[in-house]
Amino acid sequence: MTGVEFLASFLTTGELHGLRIGSTLEEVDRTLRHPFVDVVGEEREWLRRDYGLVEFAFNPEPEWVMATASIQLHRLASDDELAQTWARSTGVEFSRYTSWKELHDELSRTHGIPELKITDQGGILQYRAASSNVSVLVVDGEDEERGYRVGNGDVWSLDLWAPFRAG
Repeated sequence: MTGVEFLASFLTTGELHGLRIGSTLEEVDRTLRHPFVDVVGEEREWLRRDYGLVEFAFNPEPEWVMATASIQLHRLASDDELAQTWARSTGVEFSRYTSWKELHDELSRTHGIPELKITDQGGILQYRAASSNVSVLVVDGEDEERGYRVGNGDVWSLDLWAPFRAG
């Protein structure tokens, strides 16, 4: 599967290899066979697991439960091996850069474009899909050029977030 196909699926479904908000740490361990680094809060009030390209944050319920997930595409621009190791462990092949246009075109062809709320965050445009709880952050700076960083119009990251629910 190509990276842009994977991203289009994530944006429309809110699932990353079948994982979603509320998935347990055990489910993540069974799903992803990739090296990672864990950072745990001093009082074990949170856990952040970083797989290089993908990060998860967990809250302790009785067991660790996923609260957010993020695909850090900008890291691919400066790390040639990251895409290769990710492809070996997951079967998803990312290119060094992914433009918003590429992702938008893939959505048009395959999944349909969800309703997106667009917010200008000063140098970053956020495209937020309430239907899947996924936001796409896109570089918005005419002077930003591709190199060891993503450039203007490139996707910086995709973030899965839990919607606020009033008690």
